[in-house]
Amino acid sequence: MRFVFARLLVVLTVLPLLAQASEERAIVILGDSLSAAYGMEVQESWPSLLQQRLEEDGYAYRVFNSSIAGDTTQGGLARLPRLLERQQPAIVIIELGGNDGLRGLPIGVTRANLSQMIDLSREAGADVILSEIRIPPNYGPAYTERFTAVFHELAGQEGVALLPFLLEDIALEPGMMLPDGIHPTAEAQPVILDEVWAVLEPVLR
Repeated sequence: MRFVFARLLVVLTVLPLLAQASEERAIVILGDSLSAAYGMEVQESWPSLLQQRLEEDGYAYRVFNSSIAGDTTQGGLARLPRLLERQQPAIVIIELGGNDGLRGLPIGVTRANLSQMIDLSREAGADVILSEIRIPPNYGPAYTERFTAVFHELAGQEGVALLPFLLEDIALEPGMMLPDGIHPTAEAQPVILDEVWAVLEPVLR
């Protein structure tokens, strides 16, 4: 009798946890070094801080950060189908393109890759947030302006949320950038999170 009662108690304890896990929806972040905890501890990065905020605010979402330093839109497109199959995300945040621009890749290729990622994510039932990317002006005004315009055009044409460039409010602030001038510091991550949250929270609701 005691054994049966103990087993019943375990079941009653585990069932709510299983139900909570099954109710959690996934947010996949498909990004590069701006989202990959470059130069810091993983728990300091904005994707980790996002998971904390979701839990604190009572949102039943789990963050799966699939960001790789140096990744391009081509790499993201190659990885995405498996991510969609395994994670079945409710939301996909695409933060890619910076390395395409830094390598001077054809803008048409970057645009096509981003468009395919948006389409694949939506076909899988996910809402999409596209992060704007900017590159240094030394690539020439024609290329840099056309490059940045791609993200705005795609967001408008595809009807997806556009996340302002993650470094927009920190690039020139002391202590917010690593010495390379490209990557944000750990101190910048809460600021980045606030920018992401402003666009993400309406999608969550």
